[in-house]
Amino acid sequence: MKTSSYIKEQLQRLYPEMVRWRRHLHQNPELSFQEVHTSRWIAEQLKAFGCEVREGVGGHGLLVTIKGELPGPVIALRADIDALPIQDEKECEYRSKVPGVMHACGHDGHTSALLAVANYYQQHKAELAGERRLIFQPAEEQTPGGAIRMIEDGALDGVDAIYGVHLWSPIPYGQTATKPGPFMAAADEFTLEIVGLGGHGGMPHKTIDTIVIGSALVQAVQSIVGRNVDPLKPAVVTIGSFQAGTTNNVIAERCAMKGTVRTFDEESRKLTHERLEQLINHTCSMYGAKYDYHMRIGYPPVVNDEEEAGRFFRVSGELFGAENTLRSEAMMVAEDFSYYLEKVPGCFMFVGAGNEETGVVYAHHHPRFDIDERAMVHSAQLLIQMAEDFAAE
Repeated sequence: MKTSSYIKEQLQRLYPEMVRWRRHLHQNPELSFQEVHTSRWIAEQLKAFGCEVREGVGGHGLLVTIKGELPGPVIALRADIDALPIQDEKECEYRSKVPGVMHACGHDGHTSALLAVANYYQQHKAELAGERRLIFQPAEEQTPGGAIRMIEDGALDGVDAIYGVHLWSPIPYGQTATKPGPFMAAADEFTLEIVGLGGHGGMPHKTIDTIVIGSALVQAVQSIVGRNVDPLKPAVVTIGSFQAGTTNNVIAERCAMKGTVRTFDEESRKLTHERLEQLINHTCSMYGAKYDYHMRIGYPPVVNDEEEAGRFFRVSGELFGAENTLRSEAMMVAEDFSYYLEKVPGCFMFVGAGNEETGVVYAHHHPRFDIDERAMVHSAQLLIQMAEDFAAE
């Protein structure tokens, strides 16, 4: 196995290319399940390296197989490639060229880092023990997600371990973080349309006001976590969209709501779903309204393998210093990397990409989101070193 200093040196040489790749992707984003040109462009770069590429995996996904000349395990490394329906409001030369679509979560950086990993491994097959399976996954941002379809299409066949990184702007550049066991939440999505009886704002007694009903529900659902779920088990119910009415003197006949349920265990997940539906049914019945309710089951929780999380703390500590290798709290955000971890042991890791001095301070999914691009080198190095540490056992 090459030394960490040698790997870092090789990746630093690729850094200008990483920046070029990332900025191309940032300017040309595509939404989940629509990554046609993104996938084709990634494949072109990989083929230029001399990589063996399988296209159209689970939709617009790509699988790269790099087989070493020495015996060893099959280790998968994953990056996501899709963007979000957000207008890019940054003032920079590489802002998105696509109206209403941008890479607001760092997936362009993940892809560029994994391209660098592919380039490195392709140049070092003679010293490589086993196989590296590089997964360029579409549709992380939208359920049912791209991971499960790639798994069904053979992405994890024969794989012994898997690692993934997320460039994370809340953590400063130079730091990394993860957590053994449950790390990120299961996230389920629901839609609700309440149907009442519209009418004149001056004659409310002849109407069934869906804004009143919807408002009562917004308040009521907060009692699920506060009074039904075990307080030692994290859960969140969020109403993220509430739309009703057209003007000031008309009582709304319809109210549409959208929300999420986030939990870490199946018992809390099931209980929250049941109580939510009961509250909707009882509240609408109480006011004499009808409703149409749908719950879409989303990603399971991200649960890191205990041993592989331990590997992260050791490897990252050696690379970036123990003081810069953090133990994260559990987080209520969701990630379909969870599906991979249900199949094989592995670890999902954060790589710090924030930088207050350069204004890289905006949260993920914000219109002015950006990353400290130097973090891509850390991401690539961490992925390689995790894989090589596993292979050396």
